[in-house]
Amino acid sequence: MSTTETETTALTDLLPADLLERFRARAKGYDERNEFFFEDLAELKAQGYLRMFAAKDDGGLGFGLEQVAAAQRRLATAAPATALAINMHLVWTGVAHLLARRGDDSLHYVLQEAVAGEVFAFGNSEAGNDSVLFDSNTVAQSLGDGSYSFTGTKIFTSLSPAWTRLGIFGKDSTGEEPVLVHAFINRETPGYTIKDDWNTLGMRASQSNTTVLDGVVAPAERVFRKLPVGPNADPLIFSIFACFETLLAAVYTGLGERALHIGVATVKKRTSKKYDGKSYAQDPDIRWRIADAALAMDGLYPQLVSVARDVDNLVDHGTQWFPQLVGLKIRATETARTVVDLIIRVSGGGTYFAGNELGRLYRDVLAGIFHPSDDESAHSTIANAWLGPIEK
Repeated sequence: MSTTETETTALTDLLPADLLERFRARAKGYDERNEFFFEDLAELKAQGYLRMFAAKDDGGLGFGLEQVAAAQRRLATAAPATALAINMHLVWTGVAHLLARRGDDSLHYVLQEAVAGEVFAFGNSEAGNDSVLFDSNTVAQSLGDGSYSFTGTKIFTSLSPAWTRLGIFGKDSTGEEPVLVHAFINRETPGYTIKDDWNTLGMRASQSNTTVLDGVVAPAERVFRKLPVGPNADPLIFSIFACFETLLAAVYTGLGERALHIGVATVKKRTSKKYDGKSYAQDPDIRWRIADAALAMDGLYPQLVSVARDVDNLVDHGTQWFPQLVGLKIRATETARTVVDLIIRVSGGGTYFAGNELGRLYRDVLAGIFHPSDDESAHSTIANAWLGPIEK
């Protein structure tokens, strides 16, 4: 059996068709009730999904980014909101894995705890902070013993009902130069509040509530990085961007893939009076739109594989790495949005009714606009890589 065949078998064993059908059936209810995916999470845990990045010797599945991205693409064909939220756990375990691959075992405990059943979430996003990882509105205060307290508000905290470990960061401005302090807190730690404010257009099951930090303390052993404000070359930053952007792209690729398959099945079933009762699959205009959607998706699959594989293989793209990562994310989210729109146009008015899967995908895919890097930031990153920064 070839390597590709072995990986495909591992993927279908991890996410068998009957499991995906259960996820797909539940997704409708989660969306309608604006409810977290507790049942999906329990089944994913049982499959070992949350320990994909951990080495087999540590009790994990020993996957690299390419395999995890393939798994997330497959999961998203059934339940995009579930896949999107699980991404946040996979980002942190992926960061620990990528750092270890580069000789840094400082976050090995993340992988060990993931194997033990802990659920990691990403608490970095802040309203109005378009510097993303390069600055913070949250105040980090040194307590003198290596521990820090954090005060600020984090938005889009996916996995809010279920996380047991939350990665956060804030700015300590008390020294000669401000530093950004990265740390983890545990769910039982006092000093934070999770708002019940996730009532959104789409991706509802992710339950990405706002988290208010009010002096929550991360002990010294959970403070894992102090970095200068602004862009820097620390491997942590590359690892976060690589996992975050690649796995986001995987989710939206899977969403677009599902929409295309729904469209193909739908136009084969719908009949046309104009074509003497034949299916709409015979209509030249509809065939054109389906072909357009397939062409768009066909260009996305190899890009996702190539970027993830290069991360795994420690390929040095130098200053082109960040353009490649943000370019993949933008292409995936925009392609998926275009494909869903094309498929809705050929699928008839039934998609406009509440409860229709394509209608839900249409709402879910819009969330791709808001994930970092957004369109403006991505274009700025790519322009700077090719043209240099704007002269001052």
